[in-house]
Amino acid sequence: MNFSDVIKKNVLEGFSYADLSTSKIITTLVITFLIAMYIFLVYKLVSKSAFYFKSFNVSMAIISVVTAGIILAMQSSIVISLGMVGALSIVRFRTAIKDPMDLLFLFWSIGTGIICGAGLYKIAVILAVLVTVGILILDLLPVKIGSCLLIVNADTKKIEDDIEGVVKKLSGAYKLKSKNITADGMDLILEIKAKNEKELADRLSEMQGITAVSILAHDGEVKN
Repeated sequence: MNFSDVIKKNVLEGFSYADLSTSKIITTLVITFLIAMYIFLVYKLVSKSAFYFKSFNVSMAIISVVTAGIILAMQSSIVISLGMVGALSIVRFRTAIKDPMDLLFLFWSIGTGIICGAGLYKIAVILAVLVTVGILILDLLPVKIGSCLLIVNADTKKIEDDIEGVVKKLSGAYKLKSKNITADGMDLILEIKAKNEKELADRLSEMQGITAVSILAHDGEVKN
């Protein structure tokens, strides 16, 4: 028996279905399911999205169980493992991940399935605890709200100085982002950091010559 035969024999013996008993399969999938339910609850607790998609959370949790089953199947036979690699390599997921936190939970769910499928349950449990503690601690760090965009539509350009005077008085700092002058009037877009956006909008809307006032809130956060 040469060296290549020894390697081939060891590889084939390593993929023995006899090593996977029914009890081990059930235990692996049950533990994975319990951790997946934990991920489901943590995501529901810390999710800050304006629209909570339950279908995404359910799918993300069940991915752990599916991944664990795939890992178990790949351990049973080298033929199945090679087939899985080929099949998964042509799969393309088109769903866009809008929130980076969703990407973290999705990767956590897949990682849990891989770890549990390999039989490393302790690592999966410790990972779940550390990820939860890390998310909660980092979420408590103080941040400042980003600037707002103030859009003012006026029927004359003569009140530009009056507008900037009111904005400077109520917001302090501001920055001109865009200025559009037409025959019918003027449009201004200012970046502001007002403490009371409602008061600023009310004061501007009461001025003669202003036809519309809009305030767009910043969707993100900035560092201290």
